[in-house]
Amino acid sequence: MKLLIVSATKFEIRPLVDKITLIRDEDEFLSHYRYQNTDVDILITGIGMTATSFHVGRQLLKSSYDMVINTGICGSFESTLPIGAVVEITEEIFCELGAENNDQFLTLFDLGLIDPNDPPFTDGKLINTTKANHPAIAGLPKVRGATANTIHGKADSILKIRELFKPEVESMEGAAFFYSCLMASVPFHQVRSISNYVKERDKSKWNVNLALKNLNSTLLNILKTQ
Repeated sequence: MKLLIVSATKFEIRPLVDKITLIRDEDEFLSHYRYQNTDVDILITGIGMTATSFHVGRQLLKSSYDMVINTGICGSFESTLPIGAVVEITEEIFCELGAENNDQFLTLFDLGLIDPNDPPFTDGKLINTTKANHPAIAGLPKVRGATANTIHGKADSILKIRELFKPEVESMEGAAFFYSCLMASVPFHQVRSISNYVKERDKSKWNVNLALKNLNSTLLNILKTQ
C-alpha cells in the first residue's frame, strides 16, 4: 500500500508524524515514511488553494498512489457537528469563485463561463466519485465543504454562503485538493476535524487541541487498518 497524506501545515499532523518511521526527507515539502506495511508520503503544501493545487498536482504527476488523503482542521457551519468531531468531506465548492452583481453573487456557472458538468464538476460541484473506500473512514460523518480564500467571520457573509451553497464545513484547501485528485483520477479522501464554528471570530471558543487529538487518532487508525 502506498499512501500520500496532504496537509497544509505540519502542525496539524505532528502527532501522527511522531508515531511513524521517517525514511528520508526529499525536500521541504515532501517526506517519505513507513508504518508497518504501508509506505506513507507526507506532503506539506502550505496554506490555501494555490499552494495546494500546485504541490498536489506536481506530486501526482511524479508518483502513483493507491490512495491520497487531505487532512487538517476546519470550521463548521452546523452546531449539530460538535467541536472535535472528525468528518469526511465528500463534496466541495469554490465559494468565492465568481462575480458580484450588486448584492447578488454569481458563480462561474451562473455567468456561463463554465458548464456545470465540465470535468471535474458535477452539477457545479466537486464530488468524490473515486473508488476510495477505506474501512476506517467509512463510518465517519459525510459532509459538504466550502473552500474560501478568506475564512468567514462576518454574520452577513456567513449567511450568504449558507444560503447559496448550504455547506456544513469550511476550509482553505479542500476544493483545490478535490480538483487535483479528480483531474488525476486518483482515489482520495478528505478527512478533517472541527476546531470551531463559523461565526464572528472568537478564538476563545475554538478547541484546536481537541480537534488535532481526534484527527491524528483517526489518521493513525487509518494506517493501522490496511
